[in-house]
Amino acid sequence: MSNYKLNENQIAIIDKLNLEFGSTDVENLFSLNDHSVKELETLLKVANALYRSGHPIIEDKMYDDYLSYFRDLDPDNPFLSNVEPEVLIDSKTVPLPQKMLSTDKAYSFEEIKKWTERIIKAASEINFDQKLIELKITPKLDGYAAYDDGTTLYTRGDGTRGQDITRAFQRGLQVAKNAGRALGPGEIVIKKSYFDEVLSDKFENSRNIQAAIIAEKKIDKDVQKAIDEGACVFYPFSALEKWTGSISELLSDFENILEKMWNAVDYDIDGLIIETTNEQIKEHMGATRKFHRWQIAFKVNDESAQVEVLDVIPQTSRTGRISPVAELVPTKLSGATISRVTVHHYQMVKDKGVGKGAILQIVRSGLVIPKIEKVIEAAEPQIPSTCPSCNSHLIWESDHLICPNKTDCPAQTENTLIHFFKTLGNVDGFGPKIIEKLHGFGMKRIHEIYECIDNQFTGFGFGEKTAKNLTDQLIASKTIEIEDWRFLAAFGVSRLGAGNCEKLLQHHSITELFDVSVEEMVKIDGFAQLSAEAIVEGLANVRDEFFKVYGLDFNLSVTPKLSEVGSSDSAIAGKLIVFTGSMQQGSRGDMEKQAKSLGAKVGKSVSGKTDLLVTGEKVGENKINAAREKGVEVITEAEYLDLISII
Repeated sequence: MSNYKLNENQIAIIDKLNLEFGSTDVENLFSLNDHSVKELETLLKVANALYRSGHPIIEDKMYDDYLSYFRDLDPDNPFLSNVEPEVLIDSKTVPLPQKMLSTDKAYSFEEIKKWTERIIKAASEINFDQKLIELKITPKLDGYAAYDDGTTLYTRGDGTRGQDITRAFQRGLQVAKNAGRALGPGEIVIKKSYFDEVLSDKFENSRNIQAAIIAEKKIDKDVQKAIDEGACVFYPFSALEKWTGSISELLSDFENILEKMWNAVDYDIDGLIIETTNEQIKEHMGATRKFHRWQIAFKVNDESAQVEVLDVIPQTSRTGRISPVAELVPTKLSGATISRVTVHHYQMVKDKGVGKGAILQIVRSGLVIPKIEKVIEAAEPQIPSTCPSCNSHLIWESDHLICPNKTDCPAQTENTLIHFFKTLGNVDGFGPKIIEKLHGFGMKRIHEIYECIDNQFTGFGFGEKTAKNLTDQLIASKTIEIEDWRFLAAFGVSRLGAGNCEKLLQHHSITELFDVSVEEMVKIDGFAQLSAEAIVEGLANVRDEFFKVYGLDFNLSVTPKLSEVGSSDSAIAGKLIVFTGSMQQGSRGDMEKQAKSLGAKVGKSVSGKTDLLVTGEKVGENKINAAREKGVEVITEAEYLDLISII
């Protein structure tokens, strides 16, 4: 039996609950092995309030065990059908624009499998083709639930009524990924890396900070600094990293998919949300008063152990990122023998001293592949200098080591083909499945695919009609006009996305670019030394393949050089412009191209740095108001055309 002692913060929260039990009685509740229904309900209410206020008394799993036991004792108790309320704030409540329900939980693969069977059953009941069922997985952020309608930010409250905490935005709270306002439900969270490095010695846990962000009283200066530095954000669920796929894909690759999504964000998570995206199924399944039936949270039981590292092995992924894999002294953990664990990235290997002889604390959560919790004893870090797949020199990109050899690295060739056709965007039929099949027949270079003709495609197992269509599509992709910066970006050179391609091509032609030195590149605005070095090396690696493909006579439109555009005389020269809505003068792409020719910079989403938001038809008022809140000037398409003197 454990003894629980409440601190002052916890007692203050409990006092707001107006319970029949005093603080000493509550302490005793958590120490008892047996409870009446009333005692158990009180325990659950207290545990929930303390957790959501940032002062937890028990672990998540223990709470869920108590909840499960309570459900068995009193299945019709109203507590079970209500959303657990968020932390209490001393202010009035207001109706939420949309209900915010809790999420049902699962702790094992078998429970997830049973949930998918319910999805399949629901689909059959409405004659929905089971092959079209799509699932989505997103991280379950462990933050402070809120709802943003573009004007007001609300707490989740009891799921129906919450409190106005718009003051968080007024304090400078940003929306994650610059996603903008009015995206509905989400969580207020703080970056794990920032909390660990800056605030872990000042706050007991990150939930203390989340509560402080929305507090009515004066905000803590350290929390305000975290907001100012973008470490604290409101993260809309719709903007989260996600995995999508079929039920069979999820069940056949469950652990790998979960591991990938578990590490998808630099924020605390306490599970993963799995749901169907099919609206017909969602509508049919509906919800209880507490949960959506078409959604479930996969939660974990954490078990950790300290293990010794035997070696650190580099592995090249299909994207060229080098993943460090620590080989361990075999250790039993959560019913499995663990002998390998993937280190987050090579910067961690370098900073934390992950090498032969290091002692790691690893955790295995439920069925999820084990991960490193912390380094207990450091050792000499093991950092590779060359790619284990192709022996190319590696480069640093942020925290990661990257192989820049996109065209000749065996580990990357299939992904390079997929990236090329996806980025080119003017050719149909060459999706991942087709590329995978072609790659299996030895097609490893872009130019090799373009040299294929009908009978070669039929030799790869495609029907005559499909083979002819693939050939016609390849011919069309060379004929249809495409921007030279898009063509260059399709080769997937590290740090050379579409924006950087366009910047470089404003100074050099696409063929001259391969002879530009690092020294020349850093003179161009926006290119630092490390980026220039990575780009020059990456261009050298793809040079042979680039000119073979370029020699196939693609119809490229040339990016105007800065010296050729009338930027100095233009009213929009140097301004950052975002176009939104349906335009009448031409397509949005045409408008953007014209703006660039006049010396403007074009963005895809509104941020505090945006100068002008040009609105066409069918633009929501929330989007316009959100832009104005950021200090952005909003004008109509007609006003914009007047500005640049086109009409």
